[in-house]
Amino acid sequence: MALGSNHQTNTTAATFIPELWSDETIAAYKSNLVVANLVTRLNHKGKKGDSVHIPKPLRGSANLKGAESQVTLNGGTATEANILIDKHYEYSVMIEDITEVQALSSLRKFYTDDAGFALAKQVDTDLFTAGQALNGGDFLDGAGIAWSSGTAADITDEGIRAMILQLDNADVPMDMRALIIPPVAASDLLGISRFTEQQFIGSGDAIRTGKIGQIYGVDVFVSSNCPTTDSSANRVGMLIHKDALALVEQVGVRSQTQYKQEFLGDLYTADTIYGVGELRDEGGVPFKVAAS
Repeated sequence: MALGSNHQTNTTAATFIPELWSDETIAAYKSNLVVANLVTRLNHKGKKGDSVHIPKPLRGSANLKGAESQVTLNGGTATEANILIDKHYEYSVMIEDITEVQALSSLRKFYTDDAGFALAKQVDTDLFTAGQALNGGDFLDGAGIAWSSGTAADITDEGIRAMILQLDNADVPMDMRALIIPPVAASDLLGISRFTEQQFIGSGDAIRTGKIGQIYGVDVFVSSNCPTTDSSANRVGMLIHKDALALVEQVGVRSQTQYKQEFLGDLYTADTIYGVGELRDEGGVPFKVAAS
């Protein structure tokens, strides 16, 4: 018996196959992350528990070995960083059948992109919040001066060097540092000759989200998600080492679809479960710059 030609196939039902939604959402998520790509990321996927304890051993020292004497033992009690996995964010949309029938296929592309952007922005926002507690929560201004309630200073060459010096004095490794600035500071940075002399983005580095150049060996990233703070709407930036903050992902970005007959529509949800926290307080310096 012939079955006819009106079968539902992967082609005709493509918009209902979750993998398409998932792949597109994950791609959009990754392309919109800035801070998360610059901190320590711990994969906790498939594991139980609501927190991760990360040992923080103390640095040892080299000791002079005297003739006919025993070696000097390095000791000290290690501390730990406790990262709570307490954040569960989702993005959902209901696409009714009439919309599915009449809309262009680009409708799905919009929602997968928007879901990825929304979730990435939330992760970066939480990391920025954690970053504001670095250095004991003591901010510098853009000129490298201890923050006061007065007017914020624009970012300067001297300010950047003062931030770098603070990390250097704390024995923070010189590699894997990043300067994250709001767009207004990027505009000021382009006026610093040291930056325009040194900035260069190769084809490989250009893939890294938000990177606009390098100064004094530190990669510079611009993020429109840098927080606005205080009544003057000043913006927050950070100079951080990769070990300053941690992002623990228990459930990476996932996409699910379900047909809801009572609504005659397709429910699409993207979500993620994660936690953020501080690893090394001395590993970063938050700073404020003027809003304009």
